[in-house]
Amino acid sequence: MSNTLNTGSITVFDVARVAGVSKSTVSLVLNNSEKVSDNSRQKVEQAIIETGYVYNRDAASLRSRKSNLIAIVINDLTNPYAAELAVGLELQIRQMGLFSMIVNSGEDVEIQKKLVNNLKEYNVAAFIICPAPGTTAEWTNNIVKQGFPVVNIMREIADANVSTVLPNNSYGTSLATAHLLHRGNTKLAFLGGIDSISDYHQRLAGFVTAMNAANVSVQPQLCIQSSTTREGGRQAMKEALIVEPNIKAVVCFNDVIAYGAIEHIRSIGKEPGRDIAIVGFDDLKDSCLMSPALSTIHVDANKIAIEVCKLLKDIKHSNSTTTLVDVELIVRDSS
Repeated sequence: MSNTLNTGSITVFDVARVAGVSKSTVSLVLNNSEKVSDNSRQKVEQAIIETGYVYNRDAASLRSRKSNLIAIVINDLTNPYAAELAVGLELQIRQMGLFSMIVNSGEDVEIQKKLVNNLKEYNVAAFIICPAPGTTAEWTNNIVKQGFPVVNIMREIADANVSTVLPNNSYGTSLATAHLLHRGNTKLAFLGGIDSISDYHQRLAGFVTAMNAANVSVQPQLCIQSSTTREGGRQAMKEALIVEPNIKAVVCFNDVIAYGAIEHIRSIGKEPGRDIAIVGFDDLKDSCLMSPALSTIHVDANKIAIEVCKLLKDIKHSNSTTTLVDVELIVRDSS
């Protein structure tokens, strides 16, 4: 390779000449096409290194009117599971040869609207949104009408004409509830979540289904809503014990709420896992490290990301679908 090339003026033609392939082959490699052989790809990639060629994706986007940027709008990045999900999405999107921008709505629908409006200016290829409470089908459908494909994750918006990827929420909490009932616990509470999000209703429905199947009555006053935080878990556990001091087990909306519930149980001199059994939902990395280790419903964030990216590959030609990702009960010391 000659050192006389001016790296500031190197073109795809230079790369093609050095690689010994056609310009169209170079373009296919630059656009991460699967229609090129591994041998040709390696030649092009080596030629890019040797020439110092830099692909101007902004210019290419202007020419094709197609962006390589995927916008990920997360509802609450302070939630550990949401952060795990964002990392999984970024990895899978990068492996597709695309780029992602992650923003946080903080569970505020007005902030969510502003973020999406700003991101439209970047001509994003698609939006991945975990909807904040109060998100409407009209708003979501308008994004699509404006030419921006949308995939919703973790939460459904009724009548929204977009594809959605969810964990199998109701099945997960039915597994957790059946497990606690099987161990002889009949005084159960369901803690956490709020009425304005779909996953609350789905997880509560699983709890109710399992209780009914076991012919155990559900006490509405023991289905306690709270913020999805440790403090929310502490307050919900406190309220449940006021309603029913002899609670033997609780199913929590998520692991973070379970952490708070465990803290409150200890604060009143009872032992979580022995005096009151607890099952969470999400299977955060810290859940197996706690004392007692938390029983929980495992939701693989990477599987959700993979399903989202399957939709992204052909999103402009896909019908609106709902994909349920399998979940698994992990039994540990807390139950």
